[in-house]
Amino acid sequence: MTERVVAAFVPLVDCAVLVAAREQGFAAAEGLELTLVKEPSWASLRDHLSLGHVDCAHALAPLPVALTLGVGHVRVDCVVPFVLNRGGNAITLAAALVAEMKTFDPDALATPERAGAALAAAVRRREAPLTLGMVFPFSNHNFDLRYWLAAAGIHPDRDVRLVAIPPPLMVDNLRAGLVDGFCVGEPWNSRAVAEELGSIVATQSQLFPGAAEKVLAVRTEFAEAAADRMTRLLRALDRAAAWADDAAHHAILAEHLARPDYLGVPRPLIEAALSGRLRFGASSRQDRDFMYFHRSAANLPSAADGVWSYAQMVRWGQLAPSPRQQRLAGAMFRSDLYRRSVPVAGPEPPPSLSFDRIAFSATDVPAYLRRFSLQTPFTEFHAL
Repeated sequence: MTERVVAAFVPLVDCAVLVAAREQGFAAAEGLELTLVKEPSWASLRDHLSLGHVDCAHALAPLPVALTLGVGHVRVDCVVPFVLNRGGNAITLAAALVAEMKTFDPDALATPERAGAALAAAVRRREAPLTLGMVFPFSNHNFDLRYWLAAAGIHPDRDVRLVAIPPPLMVDNLRAGLVDGFCVGEPWNSRAVAEELGSIVATQSQLFPGAAEKVLAVRTEFAEAAADRMTRLLRALDRAAAWADDAAHHAILAEHLARPDYLGVPRPLIEAALSGRLRFGASSRQDRDFMYFHRSAANLPSAADGVWSYAQMVRWGQLAPSPRQQRLAGAMFRSDLYRRSVPVAGPEPPPSLSFDRIAFSATDVPAYLRRFSLQTPFTEFHAL
């Protein structure tokens, strides 16, 4: 008997594993009818997951952490039994702003550090603050952007204005001149570059190598009530992730994702993102680690993944420091559920240093946070 599983997703290249699981028959082979529901925004996806309108979701890694901790929304217990991909985001700035940055440093796009320094010089010269888009308050996009800005000496709450915009609307906002740049997942950075609206200045793989970007978020109630179905879903996703990570399959995967019911953008943009071919200004670069779905134990959830999100929430004033909340953030990333379903999973990947060479400690978050001079004091936080 076939059992139905309903999963929400936002139109991004990194929903690829769910799409592959459905379109390539990996879910069907496990006796599952995988139904994918396209959401217009992360707020909509969060609400439908919270209310049980869907069984699980392609989610920003910090989103289920915020739900479980009850930050910025009602409290809903979630677990993360599977990491869908690592990496995949980029920061894109408007063409006019990049041209201004190059007056301070002609090679401003060479590294994230040089781009940050050139942007800081441009910010200091302006009277009105720049407006930069990110996808959701509880997202790596918000945290990556804030971290990069702060490392360049730009305070993300005082020197610029950050606004939340759904991923599919980022390019439209840049074209209309409503934002000066954004941090978003693919294919929206590459679309802005292809339309000559802006340039990529940094990628998540440069800033935080190996970062857990999208995860499978599941309400704890569903995970416990449908344990067998969850096991079969994780097996299907593991096989789909291995298939999606194989470059030989990128053309057919891009063809699936390009369909209007998924992303609805030209296939070449998607295929380039899958292979890590990105344009920085006039030049293209190949980054094999830009986004990956399976290798290097990518799918194995780690407590450190959850604690990193907690640490960024504390740093930027979304959450008061709390040992209990830190434990909850780590405990909800359930490597045991993954290993039970995929017993051949390898060891957890070793931690990677961020671009500023500051090592993250999941066991001593206060010491880690003391390394940063730019932070935001906690105030009662409310989000859309």
